[in-house]
Amino acid sequence: MLTLKFLGAIQQVTGSCYLIETTQGKILLECGMYQGELRPKKIQEKFFSFDPGTIDAVILSHAHLDHSGLLPRLARDGYRGPVFVTEPTRDLLGVMLKDAAFLQEKDVEWENKLRLRTGKEPIEPLYDMKDAENALGLLKALGYNQRTQVISGIEIRFRDAGHIIGSAIVELWVNKNGNSKKIVFSGDLGNSFSPLLRNPEIIETADILLMESTYGDRDHRNADKTLEEFKEVLDTAIDDRGNIFIPAFAVGRTQDLLYHLGKFYRKGTLKQQKVFLDSPMATHVSEIYAQHRDLYNNEDPEFNKAILSGWENWLPILSYTRTTLESMALNNITSGAIIIAGSGMCTGGRIRHHFKHNLWRSKSHIVFTGFQAQGTLGRSLVDGAKQVKFMGQEFAVKAQIHTLGGFSAHAGQSQLLDWAGRFQGERPHLYLVHGELGKMLVLQNRFHEEYNWHASIPTPGETIQL
Repeated sequence: MLTLKFLGAIQQVTGSCYLIETTQGKILLECGMYQGELRPKKIQEKFFSFDPGTIDAVILSHAHLDHSGLLPRLARDGYRGPVFVTEPTRDLLGVMLKDAAFLQEKDVEWENKLRLRTGKEPIEPLYDMKDAENALGLLKALGYNQRTQVISGIEIRFRDAGHIIGSAIVELWVNKNGNSKKIVFSGDLGNSFSPLLRNPEIIETADILLMESTYGDRDHRNADKTLEEFKEVLDTAIDDRGNIFIPAFAVGRTQDLLYHLGKFYRKGTLKQQKVFLDSPMATHVSEIYAQHRDLYNNEDPEFNKAILSGWENWLPILSYTRTTLESMALNNITSGAIIIAGSGMCTGGRIRHHFKHNLWRSKSHIVFTGFQAQGTLGRSLVDGAKQVKFMGQEFAVKAQIHTLGGFSAHAGQSQLLDWAGRFQGERPHLYLVHGELGKMLVLQNRFHEEYNWHASIPTPGETIQL
């Protein structure tokens, strides 16, 4: 018996989760959090569609919370087995899961104050700091290209996906009675525009392929044009005597932005006087990025040399706001600053506090540089909302909103097709995951046109027998 159940990131982007069951045991591939509006959950409510205590091993492709963020909840509900990750992913999760637990606790504390005033029952966080620490104790780090047995008869190997530091394509072999089936999960494939990381490794054989389709409907904008547009927005904010606010993912996007801002600064074209990284987590992550320079693409020797002494050596006008008071003080700066803060989809973090003070100001410029999932505050702003509600209040949207798609850390449509087209011999059975349905349908059609290759689109909860 070999079955695969599609539990998360099915016809949507968040909550990546797949259950593989064999006669040897059960493996959970990904344990991602759904990133959207805060959905109250009582701690007693059954959260998983399976018993976490029956899972034998967990495999995570990378550290982003839509792939890893429910790991503390899994541990809370009884999982005690190993969690296989790459070495950089282990380091990143040491920061990210604790930060997620802290935000869970704080968001619920804020929510409960509002609920108390309206006579509603209080809620509890999905997990707390103790759960995060327990989950971190389960991590088992592997190097790239290290083939390893996870349970009897099942082996995995991580290959570089080029999405964020430590991101992996997962190769998984199921062996029984001398026969072997190979499942490949693309994870999130990187964009060749990435200034720091290598392109995704090519995989040539598989029986089953699970492939992301986040941007299955289009290619990203040309890299040079994206940087030109970014520079124009920065200049416009100076002319307007306003600030730039960038909701950025702490892992990957923030480091790419710091790299490009450093390039502008060194060319003498950056007019802003100060860049603030207003995210303790992004600060820690940037330090981890600097520790894993061996995974960079080495295309910019000047950067590689400068980063040895820290990001401030690359971008001298960079400052870190580590404390809440330092973050609040940024509200006194009315112009000439670039403020990078999490979260990337504006579902939590300090960016929401900056929006509270600046979203209604016409001189403010908000720059989105990454995908915004349905149901998030970021998606509402990108879609042109004139009025939004968060933190229990209504806000008019008068700030100027900019979307720069070329910064995405995900492969575009042509890159996805090219990567999948490198498989040799008989093509694997292809399943599209991690994408909104409309984008999946476009990519499905492109696979048929380009390769005469049928791409299946699973439904949530669907189980297939392999």
